[in-house]
Amino acid sequence: MAAPSIVMELVDRFHRNLDVYKHDDYKETRVRVEFIDPLFEALGWDVRNVQGHAEQYKDVIHEAALKVGSEVHAPDYCFRIGGARKFFLEAKKPSVSLKGDVAPAYQLRRYAWSAKLPLSILTDFEEFAVYDCLQRPKSQDKTSVGRLMYLNFEEYPDHWEDINEVFAKESVLKGSFDKYAQEKKKKRGTGEVDAEFLKEIEGWRDVLARNIALRNLGISVYELNFAVQRTIDRIIFLRIAEDRGIEDYGRLLAITNGSNTYQRMHDLYRQADEKYNAGLFDFQTDKLTKTLMIDDNALKPILNGLYYPQSPYEFSVLPANILGHVYEQFLGKVIRLTPGHRAKVEEKPEVKRAGGVYYTPTYIVEYIVKQTVGKTVEGKTPRQISKLRFLDPACGSGSFLLGAYQYLLDHHRQWYEEHDPAKHAKAKKPAVFQGSNGSWRLTTAEKKRILLNNIYGVDIDRQAVEVTKLSLLLKVLEGETDETLGRQLSLWRERALPDLVDNIKCGNSLIGPDYFAAQLISDEEEIRRVNPFDWQTEFPEIIPSGGFDAVIGNPPYVDIKTLPQSDVAYIFSAYQTANNRVNLFACFIEKSLSLIDKQYGWFSMIIPTALLTQVTYRNLREHITNHYGVSSVVRLPNESFGSSAGDVKVDTVIIVVSAKREKKQKVRVIGYEGYDRITQIDPLAAQVNGYVSQSTWVDTDDCIWSINVADEQAAVLQKCEKNSIPLDKCVKFSLGITPYDKYRGHTQAQIKNKVFHADRPKDKTFRKLLAGNDVRRYVVEWNGKKWISYGPWLGAPRQHHFFTEKRILVKQIIDWTSKRIWATITNEELYNTQNAFNLLLRDGWSLDYLLGILNSRLMTFYHRKKYLDEFKMRFQKILIKDCKRFPIRSIDFDDQAEASRHNKIVALVERMLELHKKLTVASIPADKTLFQRQIAATDAQIDKLVYALYGLTKKEIRIVEEATP
Repeated sequence: MAAPSIVMELVDRFHRNLDVYKHDDYKETRVRVEFIDPLFEALGWDVRNVQGHAEQYKDVIHEAALKVGSEVHAPDYCFRIGGARKFFLEAKKPSVSLKGDVAPAYQLRRYAWSAKLPLSILTDFEEFAVYDCLQRPKSQDKTSVGRLMYLNFEEYPDHWEDINEVFAKESVLKGSFDKYAQEKKKKRGTGEVDAEFLKEIEGWRDVLARNIALRNLGISVYELNFAVQRTIDRIIFLRIAEDRGIEDYGRLLAITNGSNTYQRMHDLYRQADEKYNAGLFDFQTDKLTKTLMIDDNALKPILNGLYYPQSPYEFSVLPANILGHVYEQFLGKVIRLTPGHRAKVEEKPEVKRAGGVYYTPTYIVEYIVKQTVGKTVEGKTPRQISKLRFLDPACGSGSFLLGAYQYLLDHHRQWYEEHDPAKHAKAKKPAVFQGSNGSWRLTTAEKKRILLNNIYGVDIDRQAVEVTKLSLLLKVLEGETDETLGRQLSLWRERALPDLVDNIKCGNSLIGPDYFAAQLISDEEEIRRVNPFDWQTEFPEIIPSGGFDAVIGNPPYVDIKTLPQSDVAYIFSAYQTANNRVNLFACFIEKSLSLIDKQYGWFSMIIPTALLTQVTYRNLREHITNHYGVSSVVRLPNESFGSSAGDVKVDTVIIVVSAKREKKQKVRVIGYEGYDRITQIDPLAAQVNGYVSQSTWVDTDDCIWSINVADEQAAVLQKCEKNSIPLDKCVKFSLGITPYDKYRGHTQAQIKNKVFHADRPKDKTFRKLLAGNDVRRYVVEWNGKKWISYGPWLGAPRQHHFFTEKRILVKQIIDWTSKRIWATITNEELYNTQNAFNLLLRDGWSLDYLLGILNSRLMTFYHRKKYLDEFKMRFQKILIKDCKRFPIRSIDFDDQAEASRHNKIVALVERMLELHKKLTVASIPADKTLFQRQIAATDAQIDKLVYALYGLTKKEIRIVEEATP
């Protein structure tokens, strides 16, 4: 790809006047305007906002440089797509040697690493360097560390394709930038900012907890957790405020000069309380922390480590959601006190059971917020929006509330821009003001008003509540300076931040005060653990007036069996959809739906896909489909939580529900296959993208929410069921053996040592045992190695004749490569566990006929579309309850055509069984090929006969075969 003419001209001009440009008098501002701006305009970026986009949609943000001592904070350029940062560019004047001077590279990498941007650019036009910015930067790093590309300006023409392929706007839009960044990440490894900052504050917690416990012997474990969390929150808040220019740079660092550091910090806290009124620094409600002793040797290293050059963090660009991600992990541990009053940090039991804490990816938050908050505020004025209330009932570190708040801020700013912003800037209490670059911005007072009016959260974890407040307060301060906050304080005598005590509350969203109604309360520990929450009392103006306008979030996924029995009993009594196999996410759905406005409310959460199909959640599905409108269902890629597939083996779905149900409610369905990580929900990139009628779910067995069935496919399913009878009317079913069961008296040692299994027949009770892959389509072949002692001592031995008489075996675990039903016939005495189930014939039917239908493409189609989560890639099963309902076409033997089809299917199945036996023993490649071809041809004949049996048209056959390749 040839370089554009403008690039050739820039290179030529720079070459001709190189001595002038290399002189120290040629300033950075000039090289930006004369060379860097046109270079990136040639890459398709609207550098000067010629198109006149609003602030939030500009391609390029020229960061207002902030002078902090001798340092200039903020990158020179931020390149964005749809308002989202993609990469920074740091500019220098050509007299600076980018290849030799380590400071510019370290500065750029600090910015981009703190903002969690994978790549960024350092250039003075003479030199052009691309850096991997996911590696933790160190001040002593050479300029070559993390550098992925280095070009001299004279090399631009020859390497234009390399630059264009990654950094052109069109390339970024097409995903080339992300692909390049991901490839480099895999090769080089990372120490990303959230992981590193988590290590940092976990180290602070450990040091502070030990020191506070040592120096303050009367402190309780609850006070200790509070004191450590509050101290860390205050330090982070003030340090971020410094880098954003709201506080004088270096104030925390200055108090490390001398002794009594903690006592001197109290002066900063009192000043901050005067300025912010956030509750964070309030010594009236917090009477504990001002009385504590903390040693200098505990505090000073923490404070010193937060400043350049020792610190790699640039807090001015650290995104609020990154801080939330860090805190989510941080809150997974708690401080305990040993009998000797020593502090010990441990993982919370519920987190240990869940295998860790995993934050919700940003794109999921954005989708949920847009589908709920976005729909609620659409077309409304700020005055109308002021009456709306948005809730996360399990807010954790506040990621969903931050997303909702950001959406509201953007919506308000855009509304004011479009409705005479100058008028709103001159109001008695201005909502907007014009920034130095001419753009309109919300005043701090307006941001406070929106936060207090609209954002609400609840969490059972006290620390989580404080973190959510901290994150929201920092969001209010984004873009503010000491000057703007000072103006507000002097003009309106109003402190900068709101107190969120009435908005973000601590309590158990699922359990009310009636939990203790029949008990005499004396156990303080139990009260703390349960922490009941009274919605009516806590939100007296919201609940009685109709409820919240939207409830959003990511509820905890907790198996009810892990809870104390008293909690389980309460949940069964309080939640109509609860049962003994339910997960708490279902209770959060039921509770959330009860909290939304009954006419116009919205609900959306990300939850396990179990909701869609499992019988455990049938009552909940019926409750939703009968009383609410399901707006959309998004089945995410498999195992979407964690940094890679397999971190958390749970598949998830986003559901969006409206209190208002249309007469002919259509559900938008979006489904992704595989394990690929996605960064946005793009229906056009999904494997399933369409609409289904909500009424079709109501009419299905178990009210299953099928999202992979188009209307024409649904018609085929209905045709299969017409004039058919369930399979369990044709055969008797039995599950395989359950060898061990602790509830039947088996010990842990028996279960662990598999005492009834063997690799040889130890005595006359031992029988041949089938392994999982011994059962295939038209084949059963014992492995020759596994045996089991069969008898009443087993957990569930099943009836003996299901393993000795002629029968059909259906493999339960589906082969993931084809997702076909695998079944066969045998009359050998073979035993199987629950890797298969067994079918004995009822009178009037043929096993061969039934096997032909079970192994047909049509029945695989029926199972996939009716019962299977097609997107799931691991451990797909045929459930016995579903198999029993497979539709079997009964034969009228007086009808010659039907009888003929039946007999042909039987004959072809007998042939298939014989051909598979021959294939199994074939010893030369030519014979294997011969038998495989005959099997394929016979299989096709059976499929054709089954299609005819069920009366499928050519179009319907095509629908089946396209869905079951």
